[in-house]
Amino acid sequence: MNHPAPTAGAPNFATPPARDSSIGGLLLESGKITPENAERVLRVQKELGIRFGEAAQRLGLITEADIQQVLARQFDYPYLQRGESKFAQDLIAAYQPFGPQVEMLRAIRSQLMLRWFARGRKALVIASVDQDDGAALFAANLAVVFSQLGEQTLLVDADLRQPTLHDTFALSGRQGLSDVLAGRAGLDAIARIESFVALSVLGAGTQPPNPQELLSRASFSALNDQLAERHDVVLYTASAFAAGSDVMAVAARAGGVLLVARKNQTSLDDVAVFSDQLERNGVEIVGSVLNDF
Repeated sequence: MNHPAPTAGAPNFATPPARDSSIGGLLLESGKITPENAERVLRVQKELGIRFGEAAQRLGLITEADIQQVLARQFDYPYLQRGESKFAQDLIAAYQPFGPQVEMLRAIRSQLMLRWFARGRKALVIASVDQDDGAALFAANLAVVFSQLGEQTLLVDADLRQPTLHDTFALSGRQGLSDVLAGRAGLDAIARIESFVALSVLGAGTQPPNPQELLSRASFSALNDQLAERHDVVLYTASAFAAGSDVMAVAARAGGVLLVARKNQTSLDDVAVFSDQLERNGVEIVGSVLNDF
């Protein structure tokens, strides 16, 4: 049966209502206050001539932390409150975005934007000498602050021996990089992290018996090109240099490395050997970070 076309000026009932981005609307949407409590807040707001959030606080319905979280959402700068997320608690860029450690992460982000990504580069490896230098956790936090800038950010766990990002972002059970490189999965293995505006993660996937061979395949170069086309920033983690040459294969694909060393622990001689190996393989060392958390 043919249906008549709508007449000019007819209302379009299929169009969804605009999202309420006011403080009150966001507090309701997030479940911080109920519609009934919202009416109480509005009465107090009108009587005292104060802001909605301040009125809700005076009534004891929300906290200052709730207000800060909603303000962040208003400005597309989302972060999480402890106890309200499945993500690892040491993801400080997500839980403590206004602390001094995250300010340092933002400063590093700015330097990388100027010294690497502004040159048309898209991919960068966050690498370390030893497994416990904290490179993977640093990369996870750095990815969060890049996404908070609005950059379409992809974090790839290329540590196929001792991966950690599946735990950090609660991705256990998913296919990942190893499956893509083996032809057992496609780019739908990339997980969008809905808690943030512009963050995606590709976990390590099934633990393979031949990680170095997988990472050395030409298909990895092709995959890196695909990922770079779809994202503004692609950050890779990799096995530590002390664990073998996997990291060299990943670094060769990305072309650049940010070295992470742990304060009072990482040997300077080991860092020098690692740096020499990278340079011999034509990989640019973009910078270094002394990690103390």
